[in-house]
Amino acid sequence: MSQKYTILFDLDGTLVDTAPDLMAAHNHVMKKYGYSTKSVEDIRNLVGKGASVLIGRSIWGSAKKEFSKITDEEIKNEMVKEFINFYGKNLVKESKLIKGVKDFLDWAKTKDISMAVCTNKQEHLAVDLLKKIKIYDYFEYVAGGNTFEYCKPDPRHLTSIIEIINGELDKCLMFGDSENDADAAKAANIPMILLEDGYTDKKIDQIYHDHLIKDFSGVEKIVSKYLNG
Repeated sequence: MSQKYTILFDLDGTLVDTAPDLMAAHNHVMKKYGYSTKSVEDIRNLVGKGASVLIGRSIWGSAKKEFSKITDEEIKNEMVKEFINFYGKNLVKESKLIKGVKDFLDWAKTKDISMAVCTNKQEHLAVDLLKKIKIYDYFEYVAGGNTFEYCKPDPRHLTSIIEIINGELDKCLMFGDSENDADAAKAANIPMILLEDGYTDKKIDQIYHDHLIKDFSGVEKIVSKYLNG
């Protein structure tokens, strides 16, 4: 019996447009502590840039400059906690699935494809979001930024998931929207499908990818080529 195919998905900006709710949580914290707020577009450009921008793996990119000015570690920790608490209670106020996601997940299930989520979002927030937006049951495993001792762009974030769900590296695909996803996929030698309007400030030609898509509409054609290859 041949090994079935595995698809790994990033979460924010790939499966779900979470920017509006991330912005609300970010701005709630910034207002409370007297720092400047950001727009949805600011959040889209800065989310998912990894540990250098991800503050405490919870507060995303827009807080980078503000946080660099804060020398009191206790205040930083308070802000991180405030972000987690607020965001955790408001995960799906405005967040919505990227176009075509649900149909693609249904199709992939009919093809007996194993699916998992690989995100730098904290694991409990990722699981809760997937449940509340009603796609959690499609996935065999969900790994957050704090699931292992490493996270994207480290390729082990991907390869560890593949090992856990008994997949094979030469029968995998990665869907993502940023250089974190792409760099991890490239290092793991996994084909990368990139969403063109991702949560990154990088230009498309600066991000490794094998295929570029606007959303998940018609993506079955791309994936089928790998299944039948």
